[in-house]
Amino acid sequence: MYDKYESPLSSRYASDRMLELFSARRRIETWRRLWTELARAEKELGLPITDAQVEELEANICNIDFACAEEREKEVRHDVMAHVYAYGKAAPGAAGIIHLGATSCYVTDNADLILYREGLGYLKEELLSTLAALAEFADRYKALPTLGYTHYQPAQLVTVGKRATLWMQDLLSDLDELELLAGSLKFLGCRGATGTEASLLDLFDGDGEKADELNRRLAATFGFGECFPVCGQTYPRKTDSRILNLLSSIGQSCHKMATDIRLLQHDRQLEEPFGNSQIGSSAMAYKRNPMRCERICSLSRYLICDAASGAMTASTQWLERSLDDSAGRRISLPEGFLCADAVLRLAQNVVGGLRVNEKIIAQAVNEYLPFIATEDLLMEAVKRGGDRQQLHETIRECSMEASERMKAEGVLDLSARLAARPEFGLTQGEIDALLTPERYIGRCPEQVARFLDQLRPRLAGAGKSDPGILI
Repeated sequence: MYDKYESPLSSRYASDRMLELFSARRRIETWRRLWTELARAEKELGLPITDAQVEELEANICNIDFACAEEREKEVRHDVMAHVYAYGKAAPGAAGIIHLGATSCYVTDNADLILYREGLGYLKEELLSTLAALAEFADRYKALPTLGYTHYQPAQLVTVGKRATLWMQDLLSDLDELELLAGSLKFLGCRGATGTEASLLDLFDGDGEKADELNRRLAATFGFGECFPVCGQTYPRKTDSRILNLLSSIGQSCHKMATDIRLLQHDRQLEEPFGNSQIGSSAMAYKRNPMRCERICSLSRYLICDAASGAMTASTQWLERSLDDSAGRRISLPEGFLCADAVLRLAQNVVGGLRVNEKIIAQAVNEYLPFIATEDLLMEAVKRGGDRQQLHETIRECSMEASERMKAEGVLDLSARLAARPEFGLTQGEIDALLTPERYIGRCPEQVARFLDQLRPRLAGAGKSDPGILI
């Protein structure tokens, strides 16, 4: 196993269930289910296929001789026909009716749609679990004041929980898009070499209603509400582009959250989980690097770039189809799902063990609070009879002086400077009484509570998924 390249997504990052979903066995079993249901529907609509043949196909769906198919593919250079051959060997009594009236895309494209829809279902669970973990975190810290930043420069106060709702809102938009996409996926059905259904008309002696009924039955059997109304040989590759754009969007949301955590870990305000025996650096034993968040960012960048593959394929399909989509799709779609799965599992792992260093946060708040409070101090001084314009200039002068001293000496004396100015009219004690962080977080606790109240119905039943071993 160590002599051949293996995708890190399968060996290190993705979950077992997502790996199983895109395994060769699951894919070929899905092909065989499609062949079996095609035969069943054709029999029910009057074609000369027996119950015994359908039963034989059904009984051998999981009886796959991969070596037989691989040897046959070397001869015929066609993967679908190689598996038609292998299936016929497993079910010899039905060999003559396998793939009747179908093209390769009947199994390849419909199977892809089935697998992608199930993959979206997995990702929905992961999104809900990530949101549930963030909801718990946001609720716990909804009123904890922290320094807000714009342009990565100190700004007004927010709360730790309010900041988490910003991450949640991005992920919630991804959940909305996922549900819309999954709910609108259509089935290809059995449509013929160029989408005309000519082969079905031949089978059903020109009866178009039977062709429609065949496709209705196939779509319903596999849980789809309808088929694409028109198509070429394949389903529209815009569908792949939409899926990859969604995966990219999940990556964008998680990258933003992980980047924020990395910045805050630099300031020691937040810290991602760190194992008791974890090594942060091979050279610097004291290091506590945010390696999980860095991994989220790294994998998310791959997801964002992967979306370009879908756009390029959708825009360059020739007429009713060309095969230059095939090799790329074998990589970009499964790897995209595996990568999104890994990113969301990592996100849950980080949020579930996120450490909040409240003393460090309070220290940063108190360092900047006198500057943040100057507008309230101005209003209070005006109430006591001061001139607003003169007081504004006093605050500006004292703030600049205090800022320079803080940079040069590490001493913050803004409140003392203001108290020493007679025109300000406030004592040191009166100024300090107004320097309570909770006065400057606005409606953050209320905003968090309202946001979570609106979200909770969607999170009902969302559990903590097992992220497994995260190397």
